Amino acid sequence: MTTFEESLIKSIRFEHPDFIPMTFSVNPSSYYTYDTEALFDLMEEHRFLFPGFIRPPKGFKPKSGNVNRKGVPYTDDFGCVWETTVEGMTGTVTGHPLEDWNAFKTWKAPDPSVCMGIGSINWDDEAARIGKYKADRHITRGSLRHGHTFLQLSDLRGYMNLIFDMADEEPRLWKLIEKIEEFNQYIVDCYLDMNVDIMEFAEDLGMQQGPMVSPEHFVKYIKPSYSRLMKRALQSDTIVHMHSDGDIRALADELVDSGVQVLNLQDLVNGIEWIRDKYKGKLCIELDLDRQSITRYGTPEDIEKLIKYEVLTLGDKSGGFAMIFGLYPGTPLENVKAVMDAMEKYSTYYA
Repeated sequence: MTTFEESLIKSIRFEHPDFIPMTFSVNPSSYYTYDTEALFDLMEEHRFLFPGFIRPPKGFKPKSGNVNRKGVPYTDDFGCVWETTVEGMTGTVTGHPLEDWNAFKTWKAPDPSVCMGIGSINWDDEAARIGKYKADRHITRGSLRHGHTFLQLSDLRGYMNLIFDMADEEPRLWKLIEKIEEFNQYIVDCYLDMNVDIMEFAEDLGMQQGPMVSPEHFVKYIKPSYSRLMKRALQSDTIVHMHSDGDIRALADELVDSGVQVLNLQDLVNGIEWIRDKYKGKLCIELDLDRQSITRYGTPEDIEKLIKYEVLTLGDKSGGFAMIFGLYPGTPLENVKAVMDAMEKYSTYYA
């Protein structure tokens, strides 16, 4: 049997993977809310999902990052202030440095040669890390920070201000977009110069119903940057991966037209049948498994039924399908086990 990484590439390229790539991601906040020993027991029992898992010593707690330390506001490289109320969970921006356009006169974009937007980076060290992964025959990934364009604008201006800017055709908005794109392009170019296999563009664009930005404004203000950022990746034969939470049905075609080859989107909020009808066989669907309703409030039987249905509906022997589940506080431990069981069980459904 091939490795997870080999099956992922085969699935993306529709080259008949040996199994459906399944990813179970544990959000750092989970280690502050669950019985970690019980969680580690489940990881040890599910080696398909956690093949390299080594049990940490008792009392393990992950080190929180800049934007997920409870009670510790963090000012990022753009001047945005982040706060969270849950240790380990990414917070929200509560301080918008360009809430007043007058501040734009003296505001300066950060230097991408030394930072990623939410923390510093040493590009020589990053190149060495990527090189080691390549030498060890692993898939290599480059990534912009989550929320690199639309959300970055929203963080700088404030969501309502940004929406009014778009509606009012505020001329300064174009200059701000240009500065953000220049910052992002530098980072993309750095990773492409390292010949990464996958370039990731993660940005939440959807709400529970509909997108956060109208399709018209997305096409006018956001899509041109997306297209330019993704263009060189496509020219370099690097796989373009896009993640977005929420209902993105009104924007999905524009994302694909921008160059997205692997689309990570949520299942129930977009509709499993809608996803099938639009994109099955046309691009790789990385399905983000529900974590709001069935996995949290349903029974283990409900969970297995859901995952089986999604595999039957979206999976295919040729590939083009992967699944990911993100564990956050609130899902009962028995349901966590049910998700792991079903992901392992149906990963080889087409084998």
